[in-house]
Amino acid sequence: MHTSGVLRHRSKSIGALLSATALAATSPVAAQDYPRKQIELVVPFAAGGTTDNISRLIAQRFSDSWSQPVIVNNRPGGGSTIGNNFVAKAAPDGYTLLVTTISFAINAALQKLPYDSIKDFAPITELASLPLMLVVHSSVPATNLEEFIALAKSKPGAWDYATAGTGTSPHLAAEMFKATAGVDLVHVPYKGNAEAINALLGGHVKIYFALVPAVLQHVKAGTLRPLAVTTEKRLPYLPDVPTIAELGFPGYEISSWQGMFAPAATPKDVVAKINGELVRMLSTPAVRARISQEGADPVGSTPDAFAERVKSEIAKWTKVIKESGIPRPN
Repeated sequence: MHTSGVLRHRSKSIGALLSATALAATSPVAAQDYPRKQIELVVPFAAGGTTDNISRLIAQRFSDSWSQPVIVNNRPGGGSTIGNNFVAKAAPDGYTLLVTTISFAINAALQKLPYDSIKDFAPITELASLPLMLVVHSSVPATNLEEFIALAKSKPGAWDYATAGTGTSPHLAAEMFKATAGVDLVHVPYKGNAEAINALLGGHVKIYFALVPAVLQHVKAGTLRPLAVTTEKRLPYLPDVPTIAELGFPGYEISSWQGMFAPAATPKDVVAKINGELVRMLSTPAVRARISQEGADPVGSTPDAFAERVKSEIAKWTKVIKESGIPRPN
C-alpha cells in the first residue's frame, strides 16, 4: 500500500510538472524566448518565382532582426498541397512556417485535401497582393473590353484563353469573367505561367488573365495589349488601364496574394510576435520597394483580419468553381 501510494504521488507530481511545462510553453515567456533556434519557411513552389523571392527577402530580414538562421525550404508539388501538408503536420512551435498564395484558398474550394485549411493552420498575416490583368495577343481585333466582349459573343467558343493550370488564379479569373460577362471562351491549360505566356506571345492562344508582374514588360513593349485589370481600383503604374468592375461589372475582383501561416495550436503570443515583426518589416521603405519590384503591393494585416480574408476567399472560390462546372480532381 505504501509503495503504491508513493507511485501515485510520483505520478501526480510528474503530471503536474508536465502540465506546468505545457502552460509555460504557451505563456508570454514563450514569445519572449522566441526564436531560440533555426526557423524554416516552407514555400510550396519551385525556387525562382515571386513567392520564393519574397520568402527569401523575409528570411534575410528575420535573420538580421532575431540573430537566428532562417532558411527557405521549397517543397513543390500537388498544386502546393505537398508543402501545405508538411506545415500542417509540423510541430506548432513557430519554427516551421508556410509562405503561400491564393492557391491555399483555391485548393480548399477545388479538391479534397489531406489537411483542413481552416482548422490545421494559424494565419499570421497577408504579406502582399498581386493584381491580374486581361491581356490579348496583338492579332485580336479588339482594343478595349467592350469590343472584346462583342467579339467573343459574335463567335461563341471560337476564342481560346490560356491559364497556368486548372484551378490557378488566372483560370478562376477567366471563369468568373465568363459568368459575369456572359461569354463563351475555351480553356487551354499550361504547366505554369512561363509556358502560358510563351504560348500567348507566339499567338497559339489569344487571351490570358495574367499576373501583372509576368506580363508587364510585354505590355510596355506593346507585344501584348492590356484590356483591363481585375482589381477594385486602377493600378498606379498603369493608370490608363481600366478595371473590369468600372466597365460595367461591379463586384468583379480578384487579386492573388501571398500570406504566412503557422501550424494550428502555435501559441498565440508567438503568432503575435511573428506578425509584429512582419508588419514592421513590411512598413520599411526598403522592403516595400523590393516587393514592389516583384509587381506586388505590400500588405501586413493582423492574424484575425487575415483569417477572415482566407475564409471569405474559400467561400468565394467554392461558389465560382461550383457555378463554372470546373471538375474536382478525384
